[in-house]
Amino acid sequence: MDPERAAELLRAERLRIERALITRQHQDDAEEADDQDPGNLGADLYQDELDEGLRGDLEAQLAAVERAEERLTAGTYGLSVESGEPIPDERLEIFPTAELTVEEERAREN
Repeated sequence: MDPERAAELLRAERLRIERALITRQHQDDAEEADDQDPGNLGADLYQDELDEGLRGDLEAQLAAVERAEERLTAGTYGLSVESGEPIPDERLEIFPTAELTVEEERAREN
């Protein structure tokens, strides 16, 4: 894959993740804490835990972008980190942080 195209894809992926992280920050709903209304407390707790889990996923995705950017700088972007085999451009267009070929990914999942 052309390094300029790879850098463009990674920039777009980084931007998507960073925007999503901003929306997952704790949002105060402006309701007073009410010990008498456990529904409010439960809803807030549920949302906070959901957002925390999603933030964790997004942070892992951001780390994958950083690893891909390092591979791009090193000249190894587009090569499997396991075997060194080329990762098809079609896969990188869809999944710019791919570290393995489809076959290697399937083998790892099984």
